[in-house]
Amino acid sequence: MNTLGYKQYHHRHLPHIHTPGHTFLVTYRLADSIPVSVFRQYEAEKKWLEQKLQQVTKLTDSSKDEEPQAVREKWEESQRQWFFKLEEILDRAGTGPMWLQEKRLAKIVADNLHYHDQTAYHLHAYCIMSNHVHLVLTPFLNEAELQEGHNETGHLTFSSKYPSLSRIMHSLKSYTAKQCNKVLGRQGRFWSEESFDHTIRAGRFEKTINYVLQNPVKAGLVNDWQDWEWSYKQECTTGGPPV
Repeated sequence: MNTLGYKQYHHRHLPHIHTPGHTFLVTYRLADSIPVSVFRQYEAEKKWLEQKLQQVTKLTDSSKDEEPQAVREKWEESQRQWFFKLEEILDRAGTGPMWLQEKRLAKIVADNLHYHDQTAYHLHAYCIMSNHVHLVLTPFLNEAELQEGHNETGHLTFSSKYPSLSRIMHSLKSYTAKQCNKVLGRQGRFWSEESFDHTIRAGRFEKTINYVLQNPVKAGLVNDWQDWEWSYKQECTTGGPPV
């Protein structure tokens, strides 16, 4: 199961870069679990804002109307709004497959999350629903151990023995897709390529954990989150992530 491949490169000034050392809420979903028309609208808005952020980040003229931070905040707010909209669609489970209702498949996903805990990341909490997964984790990748270098074209890169969040998610999804498809006797996409990730801000750690655990309660599946077989909370997860 260890397919992470620990040498990574992280480039500056990309809007999707994940700051090393932070804790994240990640939601990933089954393929075709959101209507294509809705997701195209989301991707179009996201692409426009990312291009805008790249443009203003490169500007050195301080007289410009929009500073990079203002555009980044607009991008983050758009992501938050879309997250809740898409979450509502996923909770209704009115579109696409619901393969994770099957215990064998949910167990494959849960076991894989625990497999990389304490080797690639701190696993704080997760909730596996019928068509999506909520995950709270802190990757071991941190700014202190990044090493600068240059690639073949001379561009600045950073290498690390620990995987980035994007690499972690790629590994989790690729392994479980293969194993779950084997159980289902099918081929093709299992997960959507897109994952939704949010940096958990200071003071919002416990609230985020609670949000994840309450997902099946909010969906009317159980009265107490502890009654949901596929919810997990690390015992020492209180007050905040490890420093």
